[in-house]
Amino acid sequence: MENNLTSRLDNLNALVCGATSGIGKATAIEFAELGANVTLFARNEDKLKDTLNLLKNDENQSHQILVGDFDNSDQIKSIIEHHIKDGNNYHILINNSGGPKGGLITVADTNEFLQGFNRHLICNHILFQSLFEGMKANGYGRIINIISTSVKQPIPGLGVSNTIRGAVASWAKTLSFEIANHGITVNNILPGFTDTERLSSLISAKASTENISTDMVAETMKSTVPSKRFGTPEETAKAIAFLASPSASYINGVSLAVDGGRLSCI
Repeated sequence: MENNLTSRLDNLNALVCGATSGIGKATAIEFAELGANVTLFARNEDKLKDTLNLLKNDENQSHQILVGDFDNSDQIKSIIEHHIKDGNNYHILINNSGGPKGGLITVADTNEFLQGFNRHLICNHILFQSLFEGMKANGYGRIINIISTSVKQPIPGLGVSNTIRGAVASWAKTLSFEIANHGITVNNILPGFTDTERLSSLISAKASTENISTDMVAETMKSTVPSKRFGTPEETAKAIAFLASPSASYINGVSLAVDGGRLSCI
């Protein structure tokens, strides 16, 4: 591996979840630019097809879609198991799906925790277990989980999300110990305030709760970032692509913040 370090993804097969918008969509586009064969996985077939049409195949890559609802872990398990039995195998897995709704943890319903746990940790684990044997056979694996900076510093007003994200980070760290000897790394990306539909919805909810404008909420959030701006999905996708590449072969078990320096911890 030391003699073949590259940031290209030529001839690598990548499964990208949540690929219809935001960071997932940007990651799929970036992977295709770097030569990967990309499978898009999300619940909205029309939006998946829209993303599929944006993927480059200058290197004669083969791209495809899988349609499934990550709020139904049994469905995800059935879809991915049939997909693998059909002869598909992967080098790269990007675990990514919409976060739990905002709100104080003191008033959170227990079902919100169960739904978030299933959508994130359980579905992540299902996908990992389905792809693991193929990664071992390939002698190459990159499992990258898109989580949140709340893993290191809980975000006020996101009680359920903070809890579930922390569980996913602990799962990933444990997994990284167990499978690294197969040439497989497990890492987390922790996006900060990124200009996505998810951030817009959180801003709108906060503005409504506090009876102020969305612009005021956005500017207040930007003021907490040393860079004084929101990040773009494309900036995060660049970091994900590096961790997915052969160049990152000795990076394992880390949680990398892409947040403009907002986190106060080291």
